[in-house]
Amino acid sequence: MSSYHIKHLEEYFQVYRKSITDPESFWEEIAEEHFLWRKRWDKVLEWDFSKPDIKWFQGAKLNISENCLDRHLRTKGEKTAIIFEPNDPEEEARHITYNELHDRVCRFGNVLKKQGIERGDRVCIYMPMIPDLAVALLACARIGAVHSVVFAGFSAIALATRINDSDCKMVITSDGSYRGAKTLDLKAIVDDSLEDCPGVKTVLVAKRTHNEVSMKEGRDFWLQPLLDDANQSCSMEIMDAEDPLFILYTSGSTGMPKGMVHTSGGYMVYTAYTFKNIFQYCDEDVYWCTADIGWITGHSYILYGPLANGATTLMFEGVPNYPDYGRFWKIVEKHKVNQFYTAPTVIRSLAKQNLDYIEKYDLSSLKVLGSVGEPINEEAWHWYNDNIGKKKSPIVDTWWQTETGGIMISPIPFTTPTKPTYATLPLPGIQPVLLDKEGDEITGNQVNGNLCIKFPWPSIARTIWGNHERFRDTYFSAFKNQYFTGDGAFRDEVGYYRIIGRVDDVIIVSGHNMGTAPIEDAINEHPAVVESAIVGFPHDIKGNALYGFVILKETGESRVHDNVRKEINQIITEHIGPIAKLDKIQFTSGLPKTRSGKIMRRILRKIANHEMDDMGDTSTLLNPEVVQEIIDNVK
Repeated sequence: MSSYHIKHLEEYFQVYRKSITDPESFWEEIAEEHFLWRKRWDKVLEWDFSKPDIKWFQGAKLNISENCLDRHLRTKGEKTAIIFEPNDPEEEARHITYNELHDRVCRFGNVLKKQGIERGDRVCIYMPMIPDLAVALLACARIGAVHSVVFAGFSAIALATRINDSDCKMVITSDGSYRGAKTLDLKAIVDDSLEDCPGVKTVLVAKRTHNEVSMKEGRDFWLQPLLDDANQSCSMEIMDAEDPLFILYTSGSTGMPKGMVHTSGGYMVYTAYTFKNIFQYCDEDVYWCTADIGWITGHSYILYGPLANGATTLMFEGVPNYPDYGRFWKIVEKHKVNQFYTAPTVIRSLAKQNLDYIEKYDLSSLKVLGSVGEPINEEAWHWYNDNIGKKKSPIVDTWWQTETGGIMISPIPFTTPTKPTYATLPLPGIQPVLLDKEGDEITGNQVNGNLCIKFPWPSIARTIWGNHERFRDTYFSAFKNQYFTGDGAFRDEVGYYRIIGRVDDVIIVSGHNMGTAPIEDAINEHPAVVESAIVGFPHDIKGNALYGFVILKETGESRVHDNVRKEINQIITEHIGPIAKLDKIQFTSGLPKTRSGKIMRRILRKIANHEMDDMGDTSTLLNPEVVQEIIDNVK
């Protein structure tokens, strides 16, 4: 059916119109024709955003691992499902076929059962980007356990918090992980965390680094011997479409991380559908998303979305600068990658390097480039387009969230004309609206507003684990009968959406709403600037003024810094207007970021407001040391 794979703009508009005028029959057709169900649904959709209560494909029975593996075996059993590219470029890459992946998932599922894991039990997974990580998720899904992946860079405290919140019975980890030139002792972090996790009865440990680790008798078991002894046939649990598939924690602006719950049926349908369209995946393509499976991007667009389409998906264990800054491009050439999906933070980092790192490799296999995690600034977009895509591979600048489960607004390559810094148009089934602060819809184009979604889509999170009230208060209380994304957006003259940033990143200066993203885009165009972040601080006259934290390519004398400050404000004046000029500019070697690359503006706001006594927990940041450097040099 053509609507499953949109190939031109007129078709997009036809499909989109159908998806919003009759969403139930639209998603019913997609679900019916492209997935394997053990029992058909009784009702496609039931929803009430006031509670909120959302159910898709009610009464349907399925197993997502069957849809990702078993149903492909007859026609694609010997096709590569996962290419594993190790951290060390001298270590041989592994090609894991659908038959091999199925065998290992079945064995792993039987190991979980033998260790007492039952349907509905929660299993925490804290592993590096190795094939056993992917296998662990699929094995949990096969036996009906709920997986909770925690990025293997979080501290023991952060890990323990997540284990206890979802009451996990088991932790799956490894003896260690490689990250560039470093070796990390993951097992020691797990051991520390479990001192405060009485509910964990079993720890399974994969061998990766072969470091010597402590193994607690009766609790800790090496994974491989258990897999070797396990039966290769594993019956699957037939799940209800609304049964939880996984919990994934995302940071709130304050307090405890939120365990977002995603369910089996709707999540499968939506991630598979969006993967197929946004990356225009064809049968023999090699697709590579550089994210970690510890994030929603990895769940949806390394694992479930690709495998549900019978795709070949690449897992990379390493980092973009090891052994040098050409590593990504070497991998693209080596595996003839067709779709490449990465984050603006990575793109900006690679853009700082000499073009020699790119020009020595053949990137002609690339058909589609993707960007995820934050709005991509214009300078990075052009660098990516010119040097990686060679102006022939469209960039899909994707907007979505952990809470949405799948991509919501994005160009469809070779279909939607792209526009730098714009996520462009909503995907079929997605009904965005812009609302003013009173909750009234802002119609027309060339307008700013709070970005909300007025109708449910299949992969929307159903709740926060153990705290439905918080789910309602966070996402459904700000605006009646709307899912509030927390983002502001601009809709241009043709209806394209540009994500301005979090609403709390919109600063009112002299009565004017100042979105931080456009100002940062302007600053980043200065040839001396690598990256910037803007926050507000109180001002006697303006109410709020703007404080800029700026990373320079090279450090210089104070006289040079003074010149750069003047030039930055001149660029802002030229691009936005004098109202957006920065009152304070502080140069720094880095910005506090989460492991996924998101700038923690909450911390920068506290520093700018001289509220340094209560910085909150900074231990889970990618670079916690930079916080003290910024404090020491605050203006």
